[in-house]
Amino acid sequence: MSACAPALGKLSAISDLVRLPKQQGTLLLLWPTMWSLFIASSGAPSWKHILIFLLGTFFMRSAGCAINDLADRKFDPEVERTRTRPLASGRLKPVEALFVFALLTFLAFILVLQLNTLTVMLSLAGLALAAVYPFVKRVSHFPQVVLGMAFGWGSVMAWSAVRGELSVVPFLIFVGNIFWSTAYDTIYALMDKEDDIKIGVKSTAIFFGSHVFNALVALYLLTCLALGAAGIIEGLGLVYLAGLVICLVLFLAVVGMVKSNPTRQTANWGFIANAFIGGVLLVFIIIDMNL
Repeated sequence: MSACAPALGKLSAISDLVRLPKQQGTLLLLWPTMWSLFIASSGAPSWKHILIFLLGTFFMRSAGCAINDLADRKFDPEVERTRTRPLASGRLKPVEALFVFALLTFLAFILVLQLNTLTVMLSLAGLALAAVYPFVKRVSHFPQVVLGMAFGWGSVMAWSAVRGELSVVPFLIFVGNIFWSTAYDTIYALMDKEDDIKIGVKSTAIFFGSHVFNALVALYLLTCLALGAAGIIEGLGLVYLAGLVICLVLFLAVVGMVKSNPTRQTANWGFIANAFIGGVLLVFIIIDMNL
């Protein structure tokens, strides 16, 4: 039993590295991809595409966590929320995290190779965005915007996988996701705001300062405007637009909740709520396109 302990310890550390018990991030990456996939497929995507993008989302989000912790291994010990992460606590070595990142990226690329050439080429840009994101917080107050680009690129790839070409619609979904990701990751960054200021890490939560809640309202409004425009151009109906309005109300309720009780726990709940609201919108897309 004792001989197995080191191996089990490594597996546990790798699980923590890729946030295996916490899949909210995977959902946040998945939803814009699925919005685009279902719209491009007129509400009925193939099981092949669903499976490829479902697994690909899981692999790339997990890879993103690995490269993020690798980049932040000297910052994380100074932040209360992250000091127990595997690299920060010494449970994993940097080379081990790099191997996990490479393996997960390889598995995702194998999936992408099952799609058309345009989508394969687009995946390279997605990989670049995922790799660059962790380093933006050192030089800019807008790492959340780059996260939105990385998380939204799947919507462009899903569209190209189905239609073999691009149009304004997937880019509107992409832009809408940038606004959405900036909003929910600003809420997430509120948990670390004081620690980030001390260690010199930048974020939109710091940039917006006392205007952060007004900024969140504006970002959620812009999210729904961009997604509404995408739906109207593609011919979605009142069910979809009603779903957007419901999601906007839920988004604003999240802002109100965090504003009324600005604690770390409430900010975390607000972040998690976004992972479920994105799924609500997908349900309305499916219903609208299958009426």
